[in-house]
Amino acid sequence: MCILFVYVADDSDTAGRYRLILASNRDEFYARPALGAAPWKENPRIIGGRDMEPGREGGTWLAIGNHPEGRIKLGALLNVTGETKANVTNGRGPIVANFLSGALSNREYSEQLLQQDNFGAFNLVSIELNTRKVQIGDADGIAEQNRTTTPILHTSNAPHNIAECKVGVALGFGNSTLEKPLQKVCRGKERFAEIVAKQNVPFVDKDAFVDELMELLKSDVRYFPDPELTRRAGQHAEYLSSINVRMPNATYGSRTRTVILIDYQNQVEFVEETLIGTDPQNDQWKTTRIVRDFC
Repeated sequence: MCILFVYVADDSDTAGRYRLILASNRDEFYARPALGAAPWKENPRIIGGRDMEPGREGGTWLAIGNHPEGRIKLGALLNVTGETKANVTNGRGPIVANFLSGALSNREYSEQLLQQDNFGAFNLVSIELNTRKVQIGDADGIAEQNRTTTPILHTSNAPHNIAECKVGVALGFGNSTLEKPLQKVCRGKERFAEIVAKQNVPFVDKDAFVDELMELLKSDVRYFPDPELTRRAGQHAEYLSSINVRMPNATYGSRTRTVILIDYQNQVEFVEETLIGTDPQNDQWKTTRIVRDFC
């Protein structure tokens, strides 16, 4: 299980401080080897964590990069729980990596992905931002602003679908279909929207903003009963019904928390908290903060 909340500003929104705001939890087995967020050795224009499970090295669940020139591309991968697929011959890890390292737009990439589908059930959230600046007139004169020229896409192979998502509103994604979101996604999206409305203003304390988003990701509130989650996850559903997942046997749960902010000068703030070790009760986390200008 994983969860993702994201906000991308509308073209006409010139009041906020950030054009993209993201908060995400990665749920995984604690013992599964992985590298924390960092620029990739083979392509330092990409930032993200890497799966290091033998045989699946190099895949990623969430990453951001500025390739090709003039575009910021972000990809996030979520499994679709409880769905079985025939003819699965490829792991899902390269899906985000291939999107970021290639020249295809998110629409082109999504169409190609579904045409060649041999993956387990997935949801892919792909975002593209234009880094070129345009002139927008306002009451005080001319202000430089960046515009989102490519939509946010949600692509799934369970069932096959490419959906364009709205900009200018809070969005939430989880391990089910868009039509039947999990309760924790719905309730979490409401809280995420409140945080964005309060904090995405000029001169906001950036650290306080990040802290509030991290607190959302740490929420242990269980949104249960949830018929859709029960249908998909069976006896484990209640333990998976919180934004922050901690299974009772302590082998699986939310092990990586990520917040990404992008301002109108295309400066990216990538903040990651990663569990140290395999016991969430120790509550020891490593914090990584990467600042990068994406031009």
